[in-house]
Amino acid sequence: MKIRHSILKSVLTGTGFAGLLLLVTACNRTPLPARTELCMGTVCTVNLYRAGTEELYNSLFQRLNDIEAVFSVNLPGSEISAVNRNAGIAPVAVSDEVRTVLKEACKYAEATGGAFDPTVGPLVDLWGIGGDASRIPDQAEIDAALDLVDYRLLHIDDEAGTVFLPVTGMKLDLGGIVKGYAADELVEIVTAAGIKTALFDLGGNIYAFGVKEDGSPWRVGIKNPQNPAGQPVIRLEIDNMSVVTSGVYERYFEQDGIRYHHILDTTTGYPVWNHVMSATIISPSSLQADALSTSLFMLGPDAGMELLSRFQTEGIIIRDDNTVTATPGIAATMALLDSSFTLQ
Repeated sequence: MKIRHSILKSVLTGTGFAGLLLLVTACNRTPLPARTELCMGTVCTVNLYRAGTEELYNSLFQRLNDIEAVFSVNLPGSEISAVNRNAGIAPVAVSDEVRTVLKEACKYAEATGGAFDPTVGPLVDLWGIGGDASRIPDQAEIDAALDLVDYRLLHIDDEAGTVFLPVTGMKLDLGGIVKGYAADELVEIVTAAGIKTALFDLGGNIYAFGVKEDGSPWRVGIKNPQNPAGQPVIRLEIDNMSVVTSGVYERYFEQDGIRYHHILDTTTGYPVWNHVMSATIISPSSLQADALSTSLFMLGPDAGMELLSRFQTEGIIIRDDNTVTATPGIAATMALLDSSFTLQ
């Protein structure tokens, strides 16, 4: 069995992202050093360019660490872990932000008919993709896990301030939305501080805040999902936008020549297989971009593009036949850099 994890590298003049590449720095002059730390289970880089101070960097990374302490399924003391431990036992008192993020997650679950589901934890644990215990479960195990995945059973009580999973074995996993929430929180901090230019890379979730000093937009590249270390396939020009990509190359393992990636189908219990190689969302809300990138990947071009129309946001799908499908707004402005790919 071959297990692969994506490796993210950050440097002062640009940042490598899971699915995304920053193509141009924020300004021509030498910026203040960016800060990179391991938090929220991934490599996170914040670049405040000329406005960076130790105090502000500290406050931004402290916010990331606080969010991890609340939402991580791997930290026994987190609020989410407490909810999971008490599944089928009793409601758990949680913070306002946990209830807020869970309600957002349920909104996207409802919009996707459960394709995106914050109670997917039992399936995630079963496959173990991205960890040291990746494996192909047997069908009985998958069926048992699927019985525990249903966001409609999640009970959020704002009056009591509690969250309850009513069936023993149910488990929340907010990996598909919490990094987006965290990026939006960082935007709130730099906005309040009067920062004009900043770049956040939270393990593949980019937020390009403000504009470059010359007034031009940021340029962001979308990787070739079949050769992520190579040249980007698409160039985007954005400002004050989050760009999030979900792809088959981010976390996976291989067995008997078959790749099993981490985006799990909540109807079959197996990794999604619909010929989609990557799905990218461009949105002023990173939480929305995070949730919808997974949803777009799972739903595919037809249902996925209809979903984006309802949310009035932009997205791009790259399929395994090198065809690219994009919403009209982004299709009109993006640049296709690789002639082996065609825009449908």
